[in-house]
Amino acid sequence: MLFELIPTTVRMSAPLALAALGGVYSERSGVVNIGLEGMMLMGAFGYVIGTHASASPWIGLLIGVALGSGMGLLHAIASITFRADQIVSGVSINLLAIGITEFLGRTATSRRVEGLSHWDLPLIGSYSFVVYLTLLLVVVSQIILFKSVWGLRLCAAGESTEALDALGLSRSKQQYVAVVISGFLAGISGCLLASEAHYFTKGMTAGRGYVALAAVIFGKWKPLGSGAACLLFGFASALELANRWHIPPQLLNSLPYLLTMIVLVGVIGKATPPASLGKQH
Repeated sequence: MLFELIPTTVRMSAPLALAALGGVYSERSGVVNIGLEGMMLMGAFGYVIGTHASASPWIGLLIGVALGSGMGLLHAIASITFRADQIVSGVSINLLAIGITEFLGRTATSRRVEGLSHWDLPLIGSYSFVVYLTLLLVVVSQIILFKSVWGLRLCAAGESTEALDALGLSRSKQQYVAVVISGFLAGISGCLLASEAHYFTKGMTAGRGYVALAAVIFGKWKPLGSGAACLLFGFASALELANRWHIPPQLLNSLPYLLTMIVLVGVIGKATPPASLGKQH
């Protein structure tokens, strides 16, 4: 039974891991990003609209990623340039995405579109190439953020702004890049969701952006830790889909979110965020 859950766990974890990875980049630079939900939603919407219009999932992927990145840029402009409260900006991003997709997506909800190609690898299984890309990005991001000059400078934006000042570097520039990367990754996450479902529905992200943010905290703002947390949440979702024990579906539907709350209660006070997270300078 456990081995049967593995493929589903991987599929359910990949969108969470991509969004969580985006959250790591943003928050490591010192910008709180609770707008991941809206960025994912716009990515999913863009994928379906783009794929339907062009008959190409690759075009859909590009449009979805562009919309996710655009929402990231919007969050950066509001919270960095205009120094808006980062929580309020993130909530506004989510509300804006809900409003746009509900208004423009009325004709898109019935459209079934082609999904992204799957790779069938021996002993591993058949998954979308984005799933394999996710695994690669998690590992590479761990190396980039903590071993490369660029990554250390980005992390310095969220930790020690004095170090950036000493080097004559702009904190705002580091943050802009990080937040747009966050939207880019969240956009890919939304595209993956829509690709696997083959259609778009209102609010189809269903709180995954918030779960991804919880994974960022649980993973102590590190790519590998956040990716591992997403596997845990993905396993909870896989149990919900399997349900071979005839557990009330209402209980299983709430399991991923209940687990998120339990994890946050256990982690708060133990995980140390970047020193300048959410602070304006």
